[in-house]
Amino acid sequence: MTKIIMHGCNGKMGKTIAGLIAADEEIEIVAGVDAFDDGKNPFPVFASIEACDVEADAVIDFSVAAAVDGLLEYCVTKQVPCVLCTTGLSEAQLAKVEEASEKVAVLKSANMSLGINMLLKLLKDATKVLAPAGFDIEIVEKHHNLKVDAPSGTALALGDSVNEALNNEYEYVFDRSQRREKRPVKEIGFSAVRGGTIVGDHDVIFAGADEVITFSHTAYSKAVFGKGAIQAAKFLKGKPAGLYNMSNVIEA
Repeated sequence: MTKIIMHGCNGKMGKTIAGLIAADEEIEIVAGVDAFDDGKNPFPVFASIEACDVEADAVIDFSVAAAVDGLLEYCVTKQVPCVLCTTGLSEAQLAKVEEASEKVAVLKSANMSLGINMLLKLLKDATKVLAPAGFDIEIVEKHHNLKVDAPSGTALALGDSVNEALNNEYEYVFDRSQRREKRPVKEIGFSAVRGGTIVGDHDVIFAGADEVITFSHTAYSKAVFGKGAIQAAKFLKGKPAGLYNMSNVIEA
């Protein structure tokens, strides 16, 4: 049995994961962390991770960027592996993630779905063929109107996968409103849409002369991310210090 602390237990993803875990005999939530608690959870809920005194095999984090620093300190001190799913981290926080991973197991992924992580691999092969042939690369992501960061962490991960296949020679462009010039060849453009209840929609567009190839992924519910996070937590239990990702889970 894998024992989990759910960091951000009363958020939408926290509740989704709690529902999935309730139907899984191999894993259980032994404690939750959330600034707000309605008293309806079947496990104790603490206002901060520092206040949590329940032992666990791993933490699943779907919270906010502001809470990540404290979470990393807790995981290092308590030696509890962490599945870090919160996006919108600053460069300084990303450096702290790297530092923490030298002392405890940390699995960081911009997107926990199996489909997205397979797409990351496929894009590298496509890029090596299409970019040298003159195809321009654009990424369009769409999310619900409550999402606060843009572009999404998943969109950036898709861009990174493409750029790695190009020896990181391409520039990321997030705004062309002040430009009055022809599109440079070596750039990857990002566009973000926010509206309604869109769970997650990502398109990677390769636009060439007289043809367009689009790789698309659509999430119809948050359950796809929750299932991936649960598998990641099971995988991370007992793992030595290091920085892991969903590719490690898929290949295990």
